[in-house]
Amino acid sequence: MKKQFATILSLFLCTMASKAQDNCSTYYPMAEGTSYTYNLYNKKNKLEGTTAYTVTNVNNNGGNTSATMKMRFEDAKGKNAFESDYTMTCTGDGIKIDFKSLFPSQMQQQYEAMNLEMDITGTDIEIPNTLSIGQELADANINVNMSMSGMNMKIEVNTTDRTVVGAESVTTPAGTFDCFVISANTSSKMMMANHEMSDKIWLSKGVGIVKQETYSKNGKLESRMELETLSK
Repeated sequence: MKKQFATILSLFLCTMASKAQDNCSTYYPMAEGTSYTYNLYNKKNKLEGTTAYTVTNVNNNGGNTSATMKMRFEDAKGKNAFESDYTMTCTGDGIKIDFKSLFPSQMQQQYEAMNLEMDITGTDIEIPNTLSIGQELADANINVNMSMSGMNMKIEVNTTDRTVVGAESVTTPAGTFDCFVISANTSSKMMMANHEMSDKIWLSKGVGIVKQETYSKNGKLESRMELETLSK
């Protein structure tokens, strides 16, 4: 459970408006009904699961556009492991993803049923509309502090050194896309377990993340994620 949560949360942190809203977010379409699926493979190229995203609601208020995303992760056997909703806001300069909404609602409900008190803090994830090679992007993080009967547990995920390192054309089952390549380092702490990894992310205009590779601290490929389907 902890390992799955850390993997999904770090994917969020490395990262989703009709045609009239296309100028709001260059990289993430925010039209209601837009849907994506990604396949996640382990270091042996074996399918570990599928993540599906759907834009379920879009609102315009005060010049900002906000979209509600529904996420569902299923393991390789089709068993539902996580479901959650989260919010993206587009201001015209780019998008921000609310860090509080990244904590899976299904897990939050389970913890609340155990009478756990939770405090969630962090920094929103930002993806600017204009990217260029060599550009440095803002860090992001989420901290979850839980307590029950005097016992405390902390979950911390930090994404740092986010840099646009190149431009490439990438082909996945969903098609061929021109992308900017972003590198980032992610560290996660859950109780006594610490993990450090690095990511390479391919981001395409009007699509979002097309592909992502995650490497261990010593540079070995640990997993990869590819866009399987896209419907707009």
